[in-house]
Amino acid sequence: MDKQIILTPGQKAKKINIDKTIYGSFIEIGAGQEVARQFFRVGSASKTIAKTMSAYDRDFSGSIYGKEKDGRYVCKSRLNKMLNQEYSLLEERLNRKDHIDTKYFVFADTVTTVNYDKTNQGHGWIGLRFQLDPKKVPNDFLIHVRLHDQEARIQQETVGIIGTNLMHACFNESDPKKILSHLYDNLSRDNFEIDMVEVLGPDFNSVDNRLLSLTLVKERMTNAVIFTPKGKNKYPSDILFQKNILTLRGSFRPVTKVNIDMLTEGLKKFKQNKKVKEDNIQLLFEITLSNLMSEGQLDERDFLDRADILCSLGYTVMISNYKKYYKLCEYLSRYTDARLGFIIGVDNLVEMFEEKYYRNLNGGIMEAFGIMITRDIKFYLYPYQSDKKKELLNSTNIPIHPRAKSIYKYLFNNKRIEDLNYNSDILNIYSRDVLKKIKSCEEGTWEHMVPKGVSQIIKEKSLFGMSCKIK
Repeated sequence: MDKQIILTPGQKAKKINIDKTIYGSFIEIGAGQEVARQFFRVGSASKTIAKTMSAYDRDFSGSIYGKEKDGRYVCKSRLNKMLNQEYSLLEERLNRKDHIDTKYFVFADTVTTVNYDKTNQGHGWIGLRFQLDPKKVPNDFLIHVRLHDQEARIQQETVGIIGTNLMHACFNESDPKKILSHLYDNLSRDNFEIDMVEVLGPDFNSVDNRLLSLTLVKERMTNAVIFTPKGKNKYPSDILFQKNILTLRGSFRPVTKVNIDMLTEGLKKFKQNKKVKEDNIQLLFEITLSNLMSEGQLDERDFLDRADILCSLGYTVMISNYKKYYKLCEYLSRYTDARLGFIIGVDNLVEMFEEKYYRNLNGGIMEAFGIMITRDIKFYLYPYQSDKKKELLNSTNIPIHPRAKSIYKYLFNNKRIEDLNYNSDILNIYSRDVLKKIKSCEEGTWEHMVPKGVSQIIKEKSLFGMSCKIK
């Protein structure tokens, strides 16, 4: 099979410019007019560009698009205001009768690049409002990017290429996943990551933005994504910034009463901490990508089943590539320096102290725990009781490998690890057993193992491979 030819940014801009049916405006704030420049310098821009603008000064930007309540300029609400204002001007100033076959667009971005002292990280919002059919209302393709290059000039050039890729892909691809993949044409993951995507409009009515979020993690465009109980993709900082984050990791296939008991007891302990403000707590149900894999393949339907259940219970969900807890700790610390809490089962805590999982680190297990110890974090341990031994395992008798025992003692003695209370009546409920009963249509044997209302949702929507009819 021939290798796919990737067009250069100039070739993509030229292709758009010579298409007489595409016409609109470029509005860029913060990182210069790098996207518009791509289209100007290849020629024939007059056939494509109605207007370009850079409302760089904050007072001018505020007078044009209004001020944000929180005073920010690099945010999604600012991007949407730019798209709304400029697209309405296109419709107002261009007589549709004279442009019957013209597909309008507005490209907008609001970006901050790394400063001279390199005390911030470049990031920004990039969006395209565009028509694929002149008779239809436009679509929106919005992303948030984090820029990794160490020089502002290179970050600006990266934004120019991303924007050109977005323009070309949106007008030449119908699959949002392919559009996302093309954003990396002539770039790499080292240049930038995409940690939020949202696609709306008549040509994308069948698109589930949660699956696009999953694609970002699967394709390593980012390491974690978040969506709300309403199923809306969110920029992580909007959810996590300076919050006391309490995280529960699991497969949730399906969520059981044990999971809810872990959360309930963990939340009680977390609230008792003097460094935690109750009105500042953000709960996260976290699922690692490896927990979504089945026989080496990603089962999207299975992912949506779990997401539907967790969202129906009112929880915020994170999907991540972080198998190791120190990586998750690093990620969350990017957004907050407030106290963190991890609710964890005995088996996961035992695994955390296995040296083989840290062979990729020069400092091995000591480096991993050094990262976690320097963060303000608590581990809340939920006990385990095997069916055979009937022995209850908790922080006092957990089987930690002798070589890692001293690290464990340090955490335990400094009260970084605390035991949780538990409901002994449900301690032996396991998701894998519930799932097996659901797939085997063992009605009446599993419903009491899941939270109230969950069994009804599973039955009504035939989730988790349930094939039997409801009686």
